[in-house]
Amino acid sequence: RKTRMSEELSRDINIKEPRWDQGTFMGRAKHFFMVTDPRNVLLSSETLEEARVIVENYRAGTVTPGLTEDELWRAKYIYDSAFHPDTGEKMFVIGRMSAQVPMNMSITGCMLTFYRTTPAVVFWQWVNQSFNAIVNYTNRSGDAPITMNQLGAAYVSATTGAVVTALGLKSLATRLPPIVSRFVPFAAVAAANCINIPFMRQRELKCGIPVMDENGNRLGESANAAKQAIIQVVVSRIGMAVPAMAIPPVIMNALEKKAFMKRFPILNAPVQVGLVGLCLVFATPLCCALFPQKSSMSVSGLEADLQERIRQLSPDTTTVYFNKG
Repeated sequence: RKTRMSEELSRDINIKEPRWDQGTFMGRAKHFFMVTDPRNVLLSSETLEEARVIVENYRAGTVTPGLTEDELWRAKYIYDSAFHPDTGEKMFVIGRMSAQVPMNMSITGCMLTFYRTTPAVVFWQWVNQSFNAIVNYTNRSGDAPITMNQLGAAYVSATTGAVVTALGLKSLATRLPPIVSRFVPFAAVAAANCINIPFMRQRELKCGIPVMDENGNRLGESANAAKQAIIQVVVSRIGMAVPAMAIPPVIMNALEKKAFMKRFPILNAPVQVGLVGLCLVFATPLCCALFPQKSSMSVSGLEADLQERIRQLSPDTTTVYFNKG
């Protein structure tokens, strides 16, 4: 532990921003390793509450006596792992970023293990899309409420998309070498992400998401910014699934020919889940880091009426920023 400084902690640490430079991939990766740390799921309500008090007090200008800079950052990351950035409400456990690795690991492991029968394919794709719906709803961008109808439509369409893709590819794969059929779950997940995310966030595509200048002043809402945000999220979600769904099938294909796996077929699922988990612990933060959380686009890429308003409001602004969600 560092020795405590006699004077108080400086008040001008910007804890609204991540601790590391988000202009670099490494900085974003460090940030997301903290955000997606699976250990945060196990924190008690008291710990979360303590972190919330430290963070909110610090933002209001009161420093908890004896607080070190490391403790402040730790509190910030605990706070961020459990509370919504735009609304400040405590998020449902399964939807938090810190639950991504354990949840995805179990679901992906099962999708890759039980891919041989149709009911299993349907069931696990459905479980996965239900989980995705919860995550997308929990981590929606902006403070705009999403209606139950929109939620239902997005959920049904993504689930249908995933199941149809999986079953279609499964019937195709019967004519192909067995290793190919192991990749069916991945193709289905990729297809579903392309449907699910835009659908879950269709309100943003219709009404736009808040765009700010570099000082965080809100300039208006843009649907073009929402498009860019959603494309980036789809790309990083599919990227996240790649290592976890592409590496284990190859290893499992080799392992299943070994005598010990034939003797203990019960090991299949746990080994698969473990391999997936290992891939996800790294793939999740690294793929989240592909694009900055605070995304930007030039004013000329926005809608005409919004460009006009920005020209009047702040003529010097050439780039706008938004939370990609």
